Amino acid sequence: MKIRTVKVQRLYLQVADQLRQLIRQGTPPPGERLPSERDLAEEFGVGRPTIREAMIALEIAGLVQIRSGSGVYVLKRPGKALPVANDPGPFEILEARMLFEAEACALAAERIGSEQLASLSELLAEMEQENQLETMTEAADEKFHCVIAEACGNSAISGTVRWLWQLRNESEISTHFHQRVRQEGSRPIIDDHRRILNALQEGKASAARNAMRKHLQRVIDDLLAESQD
Repeated sequence: MKIRTVKVQRLYLQVADQLRQLIRQGTPPPGERLPSERDLAEEFGVGRPTIREAMIALEIAGLVQIRSGSGVYVLKRPGKALPVANDPGPFEILEARMLFEAEACALAAERIGSEQLASLSELLAEMEQENQLETMTEAADEKFHCVIAEACGNSAISGTVRWLWQLRNESEISTHFHQRVRQEGSRPIIDDHRRILNALQEGKASAARNAMRKHLQRVIDDLLAESQD
């Protein structure tokens, strides 16, 4: 008896694979626009973040072109296979970051030292400078979040936060997504980071948790608002 290995595929890749098969069959034909994110989300029974991640996977495969403010269009060239790494999608990573970093921030408010607070102030200034550059790396933004994670005093939490940032920076679908949004003008939100720092300076755990949670939820909302509908 021949048995094939059972593979568990992430939800966005399941959606992308179905759409890939339809595109291969000519539905919709090359040059045509795919249905809106909202319509696809309703048809597949998933959230819009999953549809957005599926569109990114299809773009990486060369099957579609995402045109900001216009929609997603089927390309005429054959394209390649879908990404095989099966990495978490960028919105999955953001949701995980919101859970872990909000609690890390609350703990940090009670445990952070003066040197770490000074480092965060310097990084906030660096972030403002980076936002003015035409080409940016978001290095100060990453360091800002990782300093807070370290300041929480829990190596398991801080290690998880660093791992999530590593996923963000190294997985094919995430790097492609963040490169695209940077090119479209997305930048770290300075006021959000300043509110986080203020809460940490005041040692208010609840305020720090809320500031971090609101910041990352705003990032998710803003990215979804840039809809290809």
